[in-house]
Amino acid sequence: MRTALLQSSGRPGSTVENLKVLDEAAGRAAAAGAGLLVAPEMFLTGYAIGDDIARLAEPADGDCADAIAETATRHGLAIAYGYPERAGDAVFNSAQLISADGTRLANYRKTHLFGCFERDHFTAGDQPVVQAELDGLRVGLLICYDVEFPENVRAHALAGTDLLVVPTAQMHPFQFVAESMIPVRAFENQMYVAYVNRVGREGEFEFVGLSTLAGPDGVARTRAGRAEELVLADADPAFLAASREANPYLRDRRPGLYGPLV
Repeated sequence: MRTALLQSSGRPGSTVENLKVLDEAAGRAAAAGAGLLVAPEMFLTGYAIGDDIARLAEPADGDCADAIAETATRHGLAIAYGYPERAGDAVFNSAQLISADGTRLANYRKTHLFGCFERDHFTAGDQPVVQAELDGLRVGLLICYDVEFPENVRAHALAGTDLLVVPTAQMHPFQFVAESMIPVRAFENQMYVAYVNRVGREGEFEFVGLSTLAGPDGVARTRAGRAEELVLADADPAFLAASREANPYLRDRRPGLYGPLV
């Protein structure tokens, strides 16, 4: 499945403008043969927008989700995107996957909140593995800091995730996560990992870009630079199956030894 990574911070504070940016990117991605477009963490509203997070938060089936479903249907590709989700009095840092026919396939709430900013504005989710079937691949969702915990990614591997989609807001000076950690996560768990970042300065944060899709061989299939960019690469089920057959990591595990870890 050809996967398009939208590296952009959009227009922080404006869902209207961000929906336009997403629509334009969806058109370009579809024209290039993509079956999935992935946007960064909190793409719908912006990340460093303070109390506007709560003001702009919507339910998973809110008006913006409907607008993105219409975009997905019109361009004929699935879309995964980050947004602030309101559920009662709680606001979650969430990512949603919508299919090419406009169906909401999966919604994930970030389980590991990073720093005081996120802990001040969000409630942590409590469901570690969220998946959906898409074009012959089992797609899983994590968000940014979540992927830096090996337990999270291994849980997805054991649950059969083929393509792990990770909207992110990775900031300076942690660019080594995109450059080094993501290919390792893909290799040690035998999956594809699509890590899609914001870019440029936003409030107190400087986002580093470097969005990548890494394969189960630990090789980056594509990597963006430090500017706004749309990059594409393929997640190949046949290559994944061959890699899993050749790589014994998951088969050679000894779970009985790991109890003290938790």
